Amino acid sequence: MNDIELFNSALTRRHFFRKNATGLGYAALASLLGQDAMGSGSGEIPPALAQFAPKAKRAIYLSMIGAPSQFEMFDYKPKIEFNKDLKDFLVASGQRLTGMTSGQSRFPAAPSIFKFAQHGKGGTWVSELLPWTAKMADDICVIRSMHTDAINHEPANQLMYTGNMVGGKASIGSWLSYGLGSMNNDLPTFVVLHASHSNPGSNVQAISSRLWGSAFLPGKYAGVSLRSKGDPVLFLQDSPGVPRELRRKMLDGLATMNQKSYEAVGDPEIQTRIQQYEMAFRMQTSVPELADTTKETEATYNLYGPDSKVPGTFASSTMMARRLLERGVRFVQIFHRGWDQHGNLPHDIAAQCRDIDQGSYGLIQDLKQRGMLDDTLVIWGGEFGRTTYSQGKLTETTYGRDHHPRAFSIWMAGGGVKGGFNYGETDEMSFNITSGATHVRDLHATILNQLGIDHLRLSYKYQGLDNRLTGVLPARVVKEILA
Repeated sequence: MNDIELFNSALTRRHFFRKNATGLGYAALASLLGQDAMGSGSGEIPPALAQFAPKAKRAIYLSMIGAPSQFEMFDYKPKIEFNKDLKDFLVASGQRLTGMTSGQSRFPAAPSIFKFAQHGKGGTWVSELLPWTAKMADDICVIRSMHTDAINHEPANQLMYTGNMVGGKASIGSWLSYGLGSMNNDLPTFVVLHASHSNPGSNVQAISSRLWGSAFLPGKYAGVSLRSKGDPVLFLQDSPGVPRELRRKMLDGLATMNQKSYEAVGDPEIQTRIQQYEMAFRMQTSVPELADTTKETEATYNLYGPDSKVPGTFASSTMMARRLLERGVRFVQIFHRGWDQHGNLPHDIAAQCRDIDQGSYGLIQDLKQRGMLDDTLVIWGGEFGRTTYSQGKLTETTYGRDHHPRAFSIWMAGGGVKGGFNYGETDEMSFNITSGATHVRDLHATILNQLGIDHLRLSYKYQGLDNRLTGVLPARVVKEILA
């Protein structure tokens, strides 16, 4: 017996409990839930999680990092009195302030300088910044009554994309991968794209892989981030002089050694490693074909707009998201940063809207014309809203807005959601919600519901707790927006 075998055969206290807990726990879970409950790859909803027929098979989340201002996009508030000091109102309401505005002596009300008009059968208010979004008003459901618990970006993003402001929680895409399994063998179940922003003056918030990570779930359920320029995945191609047949033999040998380590140690992450190597091998063929958009028609490019021909743009990313869904990817998340506008908001938000407007429209129309929108759920939105009052100096042409967790707007489309529908209302200053309050947890419950999953049944035991995306606090499916 060599040194490696001696090391692997040594039974420490930690290894004893790990091996026995894994084996007994999996056996008990399998007996209760059955094989399909672990995301077997059939693409069907595991019976233990399902409560109803799914409306959607897949989803795309268009994540606007930095918190878009509802005042300039969807929540029309014409009665805001320009430059009225709201300090007494804020004190009376008990409103939390960030450190960026807590030192202001005045809190002047800042009505939007942009024009609004109603569009579609539901009379959806959309600002002049989003002419393409206005054209698809009958396809989207605008929720103007979202609210969250966090007032700063990092905890708000974690709550929005992992269900908890505390780190170490699994992302929504990882939960879907775990619960539903894969619909293809050659690409990841959960893919992340990072779209560029065109405005060099944008205030860009840093984000990390925890927003698409698997945390306590097995690593194979984590999102795979594809690069927007150059090779989508680095080091995917074989090295010069290494033919594919030799690479196959190398992976077979490596898998054999990893399997022996797994049998000796019982660490499930070793199985994840084996599967990742195999996926990378298959992606050597599938990713180049995915990235080759030369067969897309000119009409398709025109639908998404001229930016769709520029790699890394939001329009290009939305087209790529559609291509990923066509190839069986379950969940695609596109992050577009630069929405944190504390100053010079009118100029900066106009640039951000130009980045995403036609790309969003093109995605919805493309899915619809291909017969995919009915079973694809699309979500667009940020992590919280913006304040009625101006941060910093207010003029008739420019202003900024601070963070506001009490009210913000998002939209959803497809996947059994009502098109041309508006849900929820805020007061005359978009400060408080007056009807249809929808917490982030409610949004998560609704997303899972449309994919056929009861959010109370989707759980994973870790450190003695049955962890859920929606946590332990109340969450409801927003049935009012469902078709």
